[in-house]
Amino acid sequence: MMEQKIVKGNESKRPAWFRYLFNFPFFSESAPKISPHAVVDAGAEIAEDVEIGPFCVVGPEVKIATGCRLLNSVTVVGQTTIGRDNIFFPNSVFGTAPQDKKYKGAPTRLEIGNGNAFREAVTIHCGTEKGGGLTRIGDDNLFMVNSHVGHDAVLGSHCVLTNNTMVAGHVSIGSNVNIMGGVGINQFVTIGDYAFIGAFSRIHHDVPPFVKVDGDDEIRGLNKVGLSRAGFSPADIAELDKACRRLFLKRRPLARTMAEFNTLNGLNPHVKAMVEFLRRRDEGRNGRSREFRKPKEPKEVPAPPPAETVSEAVAETEPPQPVEQTVPADKIPIGTPSVAGN
Repeated sequence: MMEQKIVKGNESKRPAWFRYLFNFPFFSESAPKISPHAVVDAGAEIAEDVEIGPFCVVGPEVKIATGCRLLNSVTVVGQTTIGRDNIFFPNSVFGTAPQDKKYKGAPTRLEIGNGNAFREAVTIHCGTEKGGGLTRIGDDNLFMVNSHVGHDAVLGSHCVLTNNTMVAGHVSIGSNVNIMGGVGINQFVTIGDYAFIGAFSRIHHDVPPFVKVDGDDEIRGLNKVGLSRAGFSPADIAELDKACRRLFLKRRPLARTMAEFNTLNGLNPHVKAMVEFLRRRDEGRNGRSREFRKPKEPKEVPAPPPAETVSEAVAETEPPQPVEQTVPADKIPIGTPSVAGN
């Protein structure tokens, strides 16, 4: 009984658009919870109230918690663990092998949190051996049509990935991030909390928290609307806006501006988080903190050979010395000058 109360409390906190998805009559009440046309492996761990529609495929190592709905033609395979109250729309695929040539078939994982909505044709892959072996999705996210999350990526909570968003492998996305349609995010990129990415942007470098980005990594300003909706105070927004203008919108070297923040007393904690994010980005490679600089490997100096080997080698390389031949006096031809005469 206590467990049911907890579930209802969590459901009441979901946004209205999410609750409507569960109220929408995808199946009749007389239909079985698991369609006879679905392929569900006997080894899968599935809560009793999970709905699985026709033509779904669920693998043997899949775990699905209570309150989830898999509509028709959903594929969940691999070592995939799914939390409570997630909804999966048709033709979405989860837990398949990563798109990485270095992947050797190890049992890597995918973990999905609670209260996420995955619309049609969403794809999320498992991790790789060298990338940590885990792709992780947080809570209360909306993945719109045809969005993709690559291997070893980490995504926080309360994010929106709009249609055709492409998230490459090893990407880290914070919480409360909004990514508009057609955005491509390069591997190893980190996107800070409360960032807003404009449609069709191409993101190659880390995106600081609280900012709006458009085009090719171009910071347009502070995400004031997003921060206001998230409950940030006007004073915090004003401090962040001032810092954002100093850091990104003035034609000054970024390193010099960041150094000035070190001398300020009583720095706003949100501004401090932004400056520290930029420092971590500079410590990485190609503007990406997750892509660490590889230390230069010392050149191997060959050990000197033994002394005997050196003497033998020198003896072999020395040119042969001419050998003096002594000719008897009675054999010297007539007319040949003698040594004494020279």
